[in-house]
Amino acid sequence: MTRPLRIAFARIAQESNALSPVRTTVDDFRRFHFLEGAALLDACRPWRTEARKFMRNAELSGFVKAARAAGDVECVPLFSAWAIPGGPLNAATFEYFRDALVDGLKRAGPLDGLFLSLHGAMNVDGVRDPEAEFVRAARSVIGEAPIGATFDLHGQLTGDKVEGIDVFVAYRTNPHRDHAKVGRKAGELLVRTIRGEIRPASAWRTLPMLLGGGPTVDFMKPMRGVYAEMDRMERDPRVLSTNLFMCHLWNDHPDLGWSAHVTTDGDPALAERLAEEIADLAWAVKDQMPPTFLSPEEALAKVREARLRRKLGTVTICDASDVVTAGSTGESTRLLEVFLRDGAGLETLVPLRDPVAVAALWETPVGEAARVQVGGRLDPARNDGLEVEGVVRAKLDQDVVGKMVALQVDHVTLVLTEGMAAAIRPAFYTELGLSVWKADVVVVKTLFPFRIFFLPYSRLSLYVKTEGITDFDAAYQLDFADPMHPRDAVHDWRPADRRRRGVERDARA
Repeated sequence: MTRPLRIAFARIAQESNALSPVRTTVDDFRRFHFLEGAALLDACRPWRTEARKFMRNAELSGFVKAARAAGDVECVPLFSAWAIPGGPLNAATFEYFRDALVDGLKRAGPLDGLFLSLHGAMNVDGVRDPEAEFVRAARSVIGEAPIGATFDLHGQLTGDKVEGIDVFVAYRTNPHRDHAKVGRKAGELLVRTIRGEIRPASAWRTLPMLLGGGPTVDFMKPMRGVYAEMDRMERDPRVLSTNLFMCHLWNDHPDLGWSAHVTTDGDPALAERLAEEIADLAWAVKDQMPPTFLSPEEALAKVREARLRRKLGTVTICDASDVVTAGSTGESTRLLEVFLRDGAGLETLVPLRDPVAVAALWETPVGEAARVQVGGRLDPARNDGLEVEGVVRAKLDQDVVGKMVALQVDHVTLVLTEGMAAAIRPAFYTELGLSVWKADVVVVKTLFPFRIFFLPYSRLSLYVKTEGITDFDAAYQLDFADPMHPRDAVHDWRPADRRRRGVERDARA
C-alpha cells in the first residue's frame, strides 16, 4: 500500500432508560457533547480535551493516539455525539445520526476502516438494536472494510453487533475510568487488522441474568476474581480481547442480560472455549446480589449519628432510585420531603431537575422570597410535586446543565436545574457559590462516579431507595423472551444462550 491508511472515526453514544417517558433528542446530544470534522480531531490531540466539562481523554482520543503511534495512518474525523443517559431516542433523532454517519462516510472518500465509539445500551422508539443499525448503515458505504468499536461494559451484546464488527473492546472498569485505554487498545487492533497482521476471530455467549456479581465493582469481590481470570487469558498472545458485559438493567431488549465476548488471532475454537469459560465465571457469581439500600428515614438517622464525620467533612447520599446517570429524570422529591420535614439542623444540598420551576424563578432577584412547586413535571405518574417556599440564593446559566437556581428552603438548599441534575462533581454546587465542605449532607443522583470526585469532602457515603425507575428491581416489569435471573428461577444459562445465538436453528438447518 503506497498511501497512508485512512480510518474514519465517530461516536454515537447514549445509555437509555426504557422506563423514562422523556425522549432524547438531537438537542440533548448537542447540549452535552457534539463535535465534528476538524474540531473533533483537534479535541483528540495530546493535551486537549475530548469532552469538555466531562472527560479530558476518552475512546476517540485513545484511538487517535494508537493511530499516530502506529504510523502512516490518517485519522478522518466524522463527528462525536454523546448524550447523558435518559429516555429512548425518538425516531427522528436516530435517523438524524444514522444519516449523518452515512453522509460523513460518503464525503470522507476512500477508507480502509472505521472506528466507532458506541455505548451498547441505546434504545430507540421502533428500533430493536439501534447500534447494530448504525453498523449496518456504515457497511452500506464502506463494504467489508474492518470496523472496530468500543462499548460500555453495561452494553447489550447481540448477534447483529457481533457479526457486524471486526474489533470489539469494552470497558474493564466500574466505575468507568479506562475510556482512553479501551479506545487505544481497539485502535491498535483495528490498525493491525487492516494491515493483515492479525485475523480477528470472535465468539460470544449471553446469559439470562440481570443481577449478580455483588456491587459489580471491578476491584472488589466477586468481580475482581472474574477480571483477574480474564487478564490471565489475555496473557496468551493468541487472545486479542476478552470482554464481559454486565448489561444496563433498564434496557428494553427481550434478550437482556450479561454477555461474554472473546476475540482471538485466527483461532475460533479458542475463542469459543474462552467465551464459554467467562460465561461460566459470570454465572457462578449470579447469586451474589447488590447491597440493599436504606430508606430515607434510615439514612437520616445515620446522618445524625455521624456527628464526627460531619464535623470533618460531609455525608454524601445517593438517591439510588433517581439516578440521572442511569437514565432517570432527576425529579424525585421523596428524599427532599423527608429532609425538609425531619432534617432540621442539618445543612443539606439537594439537586432536582425542574425546568418549569427554573423558568418561574429565573426573574426573581437573588435574596427575594418565592413559592414554587418542584418535581412531578417530567414523570408525574411516578413522581409527586412538592410545594416549597424559600429565598433565591444564586443563579447560573451553565452550558451543559442549563439554567440553575439555588433556593434556600430552611436548612435545605435546593438546586433546581433545566437539564441534568446528577451532581456528579462538587462543581455542580460550588459553581453556584455553595460550600460542599460546610454542608452536613450532599445529595447526588449518580451511582458510582461521585465517590471519586467527592473523595476529598465525603466522610460517609449512603445509598437510599426512594422508589423510582433506577431501582434494581424496576426492570422486572419489562418483557423478556426467557425466564430471567433473579426475577425467575433459572438453573442453566445455556438453553437461553443457544436460542439467542441461533445455535439450535443453525444445527437444524
